[in-house]
Amino acid sequence: MTPLNSEKRPIIYLAATGHGFGHAVRISTVADAILRVRPDTLIIMVTTAPRWLLESYISGDFIYRPLAFDVGVIQSDSFTMDKAATLKKMQEIYTKHQGLMAAEINFIKTNQVDLILADIPPLMAPIAQLAGVPCYMMSNFGWDFIYDAWGEEWQGIVNWIKDCYQQCDRLFRLPMAEPMSAFNAITDVGLTGGNPRYSVDDLRHKFNLTASSEKTVLLTFGGLGLQQIPYANLTQFPDWQFITFDAQAPNLDNMVKISDSFYRPVDFMPLCGRVISKPGFSTFAETMRLEIPIVSLVRNDFAEAPFLLEGIKNYADHQIVETDSFFQGNWDFLTQAPNPPIIGKILPKDGAEVIAQAILDRIC
Repeated sequence: MTPLNSEKRPIIYLAATGHGFGHAVRISTVADAILRVRPDTLIIMVTTAPRWLLESYISGDFIYRPLAFDVGVIQSDSFTMDKAATLKKMQEIYTKHQGLMAAEINFIKTNQVDLILADIPPLMAPIAQLAGVPCYMMSNFGWDFIYDAWGEEWQGIVNWIKDCYQQCDRLFRLPMAEPMSAFNAITDVGLTGGNPRYSVDDLRHKFNLTASSEKTVLLTFGGLGLQQIPYANLTQFPDWQFITFDAQAPNLDNMVKISDSFYRPVDFMPLCGRVISKPGFSTFAETMRLEIPIVSLVRNDFAEAPFLLEGIKNYADHQIVETDSFFQGNWDFLTQAPNPPIIGKILPKDGAEVIAQAILDRIC
């Protein structure tokens, strides 16, 4: 472990793509792991994800800098993508990137940042190079991989992103990853994720959860949510209980709606026999770390999804549900047992801690 009596206070700049919650969640788990080893570290969180989300994962203090250096994918919900608007925004960022970089390079130098960790805005690597600090990145995919699948009009942006990623000093490649071949130095690490903060008994009592774990289901579809969930199907399972963070969900006798922002889906996972989700790394990773069965929808238009679905097939108890069965079916998949993992529940669960220690080893 890094000694606590190092003379200089570590200053670490962590930047996350702000679309959805997943990138911000997993980089926040690294920030929290850093603070557990070196509580005196100055953490600078740079993302347009909301501060309350970061605070729900980071136990110590940090500086919040709500800036965007990429766009990810512009979406109205977790499935509906606006590719044309995304391309337009990325072209704007490319046109303005020299100005974006100059301002942030000045900030990084002025604040004596020791290292940048990014998940996974491409511009962070050239910014770090020009600022004279190391740049580490973490992810299970790069934006070049996502955009490359969208056609010829994206090739200019894809090539620019690859050029940026090649300037990264080290990539921590998370499980369920695409090859990420744009990166020159790759270290494979385990799953990241938050840990539940409340006892099962306390949550059962507070939210009057009386069903068994086998008949308790968490519905979670990421920070962007999912429109038109067929909640009427829940009435076919009166002796089951369902938990949702969807404020727009109807009031049903067998559904509990969680509205307080200090609760997170991972806090309720230990209560559940299954988690129903869309393909998303952070939700999958937190569920897999707790060894809870995953029920996932398919997603055919996002290049990351096949790697995630292959991951839960190999390493988790799972069910994979076609979108028609989810939206138009009767949810009879709940009456069927999950499939066991093909390989086994063998993925390491210490990804955040390994990344945190590697960062501190580099700068301390």
